[in-house]
Amino acid sequence: MFAIVRTGGKQYRVAPGDKIVVEKLAGNAGDSVDLTDVLLAGEGSDLKSTDGLIVAAEIIAQAKADKVTVFKKRRRHNYRRKAGHRQQLTILKIVSIGGKKAEKKAAAPKAEAAAPAKSEAAPKAEKKAAAPKAEAKAAPAKAAKSTKDAAPAKAAAKKAPAAKAKK
Repeated sequence: MFAIVRTGGKQYRVAPGDKIVVEKLAGNAGDSVDLTDVLLAGEGSDLKSTDGLIVAAEIIAQAKADKVTVFKKRRRHNYRRKAGHRQQLTILKIVSIGGKKAEKKAAAPKAEAAAPAKSEAAPKAEKKAAAPKAEAKAAPAKAAKSTKDAAPAKAAAKKAPAAKAKK
C-alpha cells in the first residue's frame, strides 16, 4: 500500500515503515501526527478513493538542515551582503495508511444553523453590491469634471514658461 501526501508545500510518496524528512511540524519526538492531505492512494496499479483517508506517522526527531549561504554582490558598486539560513525539519516514520478521519456528528446541526444565517445575509449582500454601482455611476461624472479643470491648468502651465522666456 502506498500514498502520496502533501505537507509543507511538497508531495511525498510514502508506504508503511518509510522514513521521510519534511518541513517542521509541531510536536516532540515520539508524538503521533496524522497527515490528512492525501492526494493519491493505491496498492500496486489499483487506486483507492482518498475521501477521508489519513496517513498516520510518528515524529522521530526535530532537526535542522545544512546551512545555506546566501551571498549577494553587485560588481563595481562595493555592494556585498552575506546571510545564512538553516531550515527546520521534522523526521517522520510512517506507521499506517488507511485510517479514516473521525467525522463529527455535531457538525451537521451547525451546518443547518449556518444555512438560515446565509439566507438572512443575502439581502445585506445585495445592498452592498448595489452601493458600488451607485459609486461607479458617480465616479465618471467626477472624472469628467476633473478633466475640464485640468485643461485650463495645462494651458496656464504652457503660458507660464513662455512669459519667463520673454523676461
